[in-house]
Amino acid sequence: MRSYRKELWFQVGTRRALINITPQVEACLKESGIREGLVLVNAMHITASVFVNDDESGLHHDYEVWLEKLAPHAPVSQYRHNVGEDNADAHMKRQIMGREVVVAVTEGKLDFGTWEQIFYGEFDGRRKKRVLVKIIGE
Repeated sequence: MRSYRKELWFQVGTRRALINITPQVEACLKESGIREGLVLVNAMHITASVFVNDDESGLHHDYEVWLEKLAPHAPVSQYRHNVGEDNADAHMKRQIMGREVVVAVTEGKLDFGTWEQIFYGEFDGRRKKRVLVKIIGE
C-alpha cells in the first residue's frame, strides 16, 4: 500500500466562503498515482470545514442563511468564547458542517455520487489556513 500527503492552503478575503476544492483534490489524486483506495480531506483549522455536497449557488446561499440562524455571528457578546475574540460562531458552524470527508478512489478517479463535489467551508477567514489531503491505496 502506498500513501500520499499534501497540504492545500487557502486565504479567503471574507469572513465566510464556500470553495469547491474538487479540482485540487483530483490533481492530488493524479499526482499520487493511486488508482484504488481512499482519499481523506480535512480542514486543519477549528473554524473551517470540509464537506461534500452539490455545487449550486442557491444551495450555497441557503447554507449561509441556515448556518447564520443556527449560530449567528452577532451579537458577539452572546458567546463566552468571544472574550477578546469574535469567532465563536465559526467554531459552531464548523461543528455543524464537519471536519473531513473520505471519498473512495476507483480506477484513479474520485468515486462520487451524482452532483457530489468537495468543498472547503471558511467561517472565520482573512488569514491563511490549510487543508490536508491524504491518499492511501494501490
